[in-house]
Amino acid sequence: MVVRTLRGEWHGIVVDPVRRLLRRGPSGLSLAFVAGLGVIFFHAIAQRPTGATAVRILGGVTADLPLWLALLRTPVSLYVPALDLPVWAGITQLFLAFALAELALGRARTLVVSYATTLAGTLTVRVMIALGPGWCGFGLPPRIGQVLDTGPSAAVVGLFTYLAVVRRAPVVFTLTGGSMVWESIAKPNLAGREHLIAVAAAIVLGLCHGRANTARQLGTALLSVVVPVPRHPTGMPLPAPVASGRTEPSAPGLGRAPIHEPPVDGCREPC
Repeated sequence: MVVRTLRGEWHGIVVDPVRRLLRRGPSGLSLAFVAGLGVIFFHAIAQRPTGATAVRILGGVTADLPLWLALLRTPVSLYVPALDLPVWAGITQLFLAFALAELALGRARTLVVSYATTLAGTLTVRVMIALGPGWCGFGLPPRIGQVLDTGPSAAVVGLFTYLAVVRRAPVVFTLTGGSMVWESIAKPNLAGREHLIAVAAAIVLGLCHGRANTARQLGTALLSVVVPVPRHPTGMPLPAPVASGRTEPSAPGLGRAPIHEPPVDGCREPC
């Protein structure tokens, strides 16, 4: 049972994406290259004071910002490295997550999942701060609203979790979710909470995707039963109706020829 599970995960998470990469070539990794190069670009700019200010204006997200401004900066914040995490290790994880997701899920769904999980963490932190300290450890003090909230780590965690759910990979799911739980316990900070929120959001998206596919297949089956296609008794589709005029069969393969009726009472012209 364990060997079968590991074999299934290996084929679903690694073998199948590699086969698609061999068919599509480097174009199958376009999102992964863009994400990795984006983080490198913003990291290089942020090394100077002027560049750091520009990066903060473009992609710096904090919970005390107006909501519209936070939503505007959130897509760029995916490429802004987090201050407390090593850049090159984060780039490696980011490239791997986007590469596997793009090959297994496609570009559109990869972008949706990565943005949705990041946005879920950003919005939930606002709810935690609004609740205030307490609430069984769910609330946060107002000073957390000034902490810079950037980096692609929530998107990486969300993509790995979503892949584990839709590809039914319990080992990958345990490694991803378990590491996030351990991180939040060992180092309780804002990033740890957002990672847990990203895992929860990815689980919901993965379950909704599976139910959507099931509902779509059920709807197609019901339509095929309720609205059957008219067919000839032999199983062939019925021929199209004749537009106008009377016809009679002609020689085989020559179609149908019009019927010329004899004139009435020998009259050739209309009487």
